[in-house]
Amino acid sequence: MATGSNYLIETVDLCKRYGDRAAVDNLNLQVEHGIVYGLLGPNGAGKTTTILMLLGLTEPTSGKAMVNGYDPSRNPLQVKSMVGYLPDNVGFYDEMTGEENLFYTAALNRIAQDEAQRRIKQALKRVGLPDAGHRKVGEYSRGMRQRLGIADVLVKDPKFIIMDEPTLGIDPEGIQELLALIKDLAKEDGRTILISSHLLHQIQQVCDKVGILVQGKLIASGTIDELEQQLVSQEHLELELKAVPGDEKLGDICAAIDGVSKITWNNDMLLLECSRDIREALVKELIAKGYCPTHLSLRGVSLDSIYLRYFHKEEKYYGQSS
Repeated sequence: MATGSNYLIETVDLCKRYGDRAAVDNLNLQVEHGIVYGLLGPNGAGKTTTILMLLGLTEPTSGKAMVNGYDPSRNPLQVKSMVGYLPDNVGFYDEMTGEENLFYTAALNRIAQDEAQRRIKQALKRVGLPDAGHRKVGEYSRGMRQRLGIADVLVKDPKFIIMDEPTLGIDPEGIQELLALIKDLAKEDGRTILISSHLLHQIQQVCDKVGILVQGKLIASGTIDELEQQLVSQEHLELELKAVPGDEKLGDICAAIDGVSKITWNNDMLLLECSRDIREALVKELIAKGYCPTHLSLRGVSLDSIYLRYFHKEEKYYGQSS
């Protein structure tokens, strides 16, 4: 029976093994209601296996998963009734029109004809295909098929949507349209969305939180800022600084701050190598000494760099590639 948990998805030591290989290894994942969560990782990281367990399409070897308080293995029908799934390769009947495919989905979900017609019209408009519903799906581009896939999901009116590599193979303009739609589904509708992807720069645009999955293990999870803080607390950092005035004394002030190991001038910019995050202390000290910082940036801290550095650390630790 469903519980009043703050999390729509919660897994506890979730494992899936195939012989001696752990596809998912003690996964502890929490996804709050109403957010977009990106599950990131290279091919073979365990993302799709995790999704299959959340959908009740494969049973865990050990541990458990809960979706809105239901166990997908024990209550698959309840879970399927509230979850919409967009796989990486959306399957439609090419000889049927977009509308006919959606009516077929509605019939499978026992949605009355009048209600189905209303939902289909609304869904096609929502995904930007109001005039394409009468065309055969075999004529659709990859981007149109993906949008039809989202319309197919919306016909069910799910609380929770899972998208597996939704932007794969779509042109840049189509990607931006799809990402805008994903944002809208979460923010306007209040739906929870889980996106599985390895295309990190795209996911960064739409996700409230991300998790990095490597070799079946969740090695980091949180907002981009939280991942940055985890990274800067563990790694050697490099800061870019510009300030007014940009005289030599500026370098002396920076060098005297605890945590600065090296300073280098690059034209009018100072590069500071640091053993910790000194940004707050640096700004306070500069202002106190009459300097005005005009540029202060932490180099190499983006979702791409966070991912690569976590992945490198994990690979080095385990001594193998994914």
